[in-house]
Amino acid sequence: MEDKEFDLAEMEKETEEMLKINLLNEKNTKFIRTEGGFMGLKTGETSYPRVNAVRMFPFTDPDRFISIRTTGEHSKEIGIIENMSDLSKETAKLINEQLELRYFTPVITGIKSIKDEYGYAYFDVMTDRGECRFAIHMGGSDVVHLSETRILITDIDENRFEIPNILELTPGERKKLDLFL
Repeated sequence: MEDKEFDLAEMEKETEEMLKINLLNEKNTKFIRTEGGFMGLKTGETSYPRVNAVRMFPFTDPDRFISIRTTGEHSKEIGIIENMSDLSKETAKLINEQLELRYFTPVITGIKSIKDEYGYAYFDVMTDRGECRFAIHMGGSDVVHLSETRILITDIDENRFEIPNILELTPGERKKLDLFL
């Protein structure tokens, strides 16, 4: 395998491309729904058969600064949508559908039980999507406090669950959560 000679000019060009912010809007971009239900786009002379939408601030500003990226292991940012409200209803709906798939996070509305066994916590909960059972690693970073009352839980399969306000749970349910608060 031959070593590629270091090319400073090429590296500077790549760095400049990476740091450039490309704002996407209805004037310079056309989003499309693919036959498989995914999202593609055309911007300028370049077409992307499939792209991903990623919230840059998913908890604090979910409808602003949406990064549109190529798919795959080495995805690259194509551009940023500054504000979803600037898009047509059809385009916003398509992007929101993709964001909902990426950020699917059932809200825990009640806690039936939490059992601690062999380094795992087993949750049996009610969510806004129905009853659910899942497990998390004990002692890890699977329970994140987003604020004093808001919790995000990630199970061993990387599914996310949210408790928007622990104070809205019953005292008994909060007691079951004591280990994590």
